[in-house]
Amino acid sequence: MKMHDDRAGRLILSLRQQGVTDARVLQAMESIDRALFVNERFLDQAWEDQALPIDCAQTISQPYIVGLMTQALDVQPRHRVLEIGTGSGYQCAVLSRLARFVYSVERYRSLLTEAEGRLKALGVDNVFTRHGDGGLGWPEQAPFDRIMVTAASPHEPTELLKQLKPGGILVAPVGRTSVQMLHRYTGQDDGSFRRESLSEVRFVPLVEGVAKEG
Repeated sequence: MKMHDDRAGRLILSLRQQGVTDARVLQAMESIDRALFVNERFLDQAWEDQALPIDCAQTISQPYIVGLMTQALDVQPRHRVLEIGTGSGYQCAVLSRLARFVYSVERYRSLLTEAEGRLKALGVDNVFTRHGDGGLGWPEQAPFDRIMVTAASPHEPTELLKQLKPGGILVAPVGRTSVQMLHRYTGQDDGSFRRESLSEVRFVPLVEGVAKEG
């Protein structure tokens, strides 16, 4: 446990130095053992500030990006959050520490099953998951206070923006190339959205439909 504490402490210090300063976000990230979400071949790198490969040619995001996106989302304790792209479940676990409920959609059934197992092992009981097309969101549970997209949308995520509450926030990487721009959309009183560009990022693309596996 001490090694986890030491390595987690160093990572959190690094994140703070890079501009992730929200105490609730840092506390949530420090409380979750990232090694539980990392492929066993990369366990020695679990607490390094870098993205790592997982199954289905996907990745577990770099901790700095997880912190940056979570901080930008400004999740409050009573919020209902939609996450697009469950992946390993790590980002979902972080959100679960901050929100009332998290709804997460994943197109790879095998990834979703593994993520559900990890979340259950951690005792997370406020996350609801769905195997489906992330680009369509989860309209039956809309509207959401916050939406996070963890794959690169090739265009403005208009379908997901429709599922935000008035005044809600959506954070998503947008772009068609290997480098995208991380955008934050904030709902305005007239129903429009104010868009802010936060940082250049690299995410796997958001693909339509559910994945065919096996």
